Amino acid sequence: MLRVRPIRAGDAGLLQQISREAGPGFTSLPDNPELLNTKLRQSIDAFERTHEPAPVTYLFVLEDTETGEVMGTSGVTAAVGLDAPWYHYHIGTIVHASHELGIYNEFRTLYLCNDYTGSSELCSLFLRPDSRGSGGGGLLSRARFLFMAQHPERFADRVIAEMRGFTDHDDSNPFWEGLGQHFFSMHYRKADFLTGSGNKVVIAELMPRHPIYIHLLPEAAQAVIGEVHPNTRPACQLLKSQGFRYENYVDIFDAGPTLAARPEEIHAIARSRCVEVVIDSTPPPASARPFLISNTQCEHFRCTQARVQPNLKRVHLLPEVAACLDVSAGDQVRLVSLPAAAGS
Repeated sequence: MLRVRPIRAGDAGLLQQISREAGPGFTSLPDNPELLNTKLRQSIDAFERTHEPAPVTYLFVLEDTETGEVMGTSGVTAAVGLDAPWYHYHIGTIVHASHELGIYNEFRTLYLCNDYTGSSELCSLFLRPDSRGSGGGGLLSRARFLFMAQHPERFADRVIAEMRGFTDHDDSNPFWEGLGQHFFSMHYRKADFLTGSGNKVVIAELMPRHPIYIHLLPEAAQAVIGEVHPNTRPACQLLKSQGFRYENYVDIFDAGPTLAARPEEIHAIARSRCVEVVIDSTPPPASARPFLISNTQCEHFRCTQARVQPNLKRVHLLPEVAACLDVSAGDQVRLVSLPAAAGS
């Protein structure tokens, strides 16, 4: 079975391999072994100790319980911008008008801001190429919501997700080429590496502080503002189906869109509930629906998906599903129904 669990020390090598497979634009897990090991240690410590919104990231992995293979990663940073400024561009409007001359023009602008400071951020979602199509991507993404629903005190009252921006076949980003590289004279790949290595603030502070008129940028740069990388589109659609929305904020480097929602607006959080486990070897009836199911632990969090038919107080789990979740009869699990296609 596939399940999501917290990352652990033995995953260090695979985490580095995943960062290389993800390539440019995956700034939350850069190809930097020292930084990755730091992130891993901080995540382990967060699961064990942290109890309030803080600038720490909870990292999860998707594993096959039969083979032990790690197939991907996902994460949640509990609160961004508390240890260093958190920058975005906000897309706004400036009006230039003259009643005397009969001129009225509206121009879209980019304005550097810190509006999402203190928000929780979904991050580090990556499913390895040979594992795509298994249904693991949806499990990796949604599992975080059950963890957040079970441990709300650890997270903020707003959740954001920065979607990876468009890059071409040369790993270049037209927005960076049309704006950022004029201030730094470096290729997007290098800027991307510096960002992931913890230098985003240094680069951001060298960007222009005044509003940038979008229509003055090259057409190629304008075209990718708010666009996502092709590999990110499924994740973007999943988040939108969960209640996330685009609020006209984009990344300052690749102009990828940032989605946002309040926890109570996120379907998997708002609609989830806890029930008691009954272990039953009887196969579920044909009418059973797919559910996302997790245990209620923190450091030993486990999440999977299975077809079950819960009532208001209990759910019958096959022994293999209970083992996957590390739960026993009488324990509590948190669950939420899934779209029919997600359980296939």
